[in-house]
Amino acid sequence: MTHIVHPYAHRLGILRDWKSRWFSAGRKYREFLKGDIMLREYLEKKLRGFYASAIEIERNEKAFRLVIKTARPGMIIGRSGEGAEKLRNDIVKFMNKRKLPFAKDFKLDIEEIRLPESNSAVVAYMVAEGLEKRMPFRRVMKQTIDKVMANRDVKGVRIFLGGRLGGAEMARNEDLKKGRIPLQTLRADIDFAREKAHMTYGDIGIKVWIYKGDIFADKGQKK
Repeated sequence: MTHIVHPYAHRLGILRDWKSRWFSAGRKYREFLKGDIMLREYLEKKLRGFYASAIEIERNEKAFRLVIKTARPGMIIGRSGEGAEKLRNDIVKFMNKRKLPFAKDFKLDIEEIRLPESNSAVVAYMVAEGLEKRMPFRRVMKQTIDKVMANRDVKGVRIFLGGRLGGAEMARNEDLKKGRIPLQTLRADIDFAREKAHMTYGDIGIKVWIYKGDIFADKGQKK
């Protein structure tokens, strides 16, 4: 029997690093974990539409650093940093209201994704956006795959949809693939993301795999 393993978790410590990095957590492990999960859920809802792909958290007893990777940094930062300051205040308010562990030395960094078409989280949201605009799901999948494969770095892409596709009474699955997706190869740089398209008749689940070549530690380059 085969077991489906999350492509990110499968490569932790080999190609990937943890999205939450704590120093001297000690006995506060449970509080830190709860705080990270709740903050991520809050930011994923708040930043929906800003093409945010990853939320990374670094913390210790005295400092807290939050890194938001997005394809649209200008929309989050706003004019002369007003948006970033508002977001910072909202995060502080959220953490204090729920009495979650939070250091006074708080730093918010917003990083730009240079190639959004090769980022699985951004691509998954693009598919969700197309479905929410009532576009035919097969056309959305085909157009998105063509757009992703136009990128030089990408060597393979797969998009999976599940739910009441096209407003059908019965839920079903559809997937489309182009190129290679070697999931069992640990050195394969595979970017994976999940997203939901919120439709009037229910949610449609979206999964995206993007393969960007193999990474060799001795050379530090992709092939």
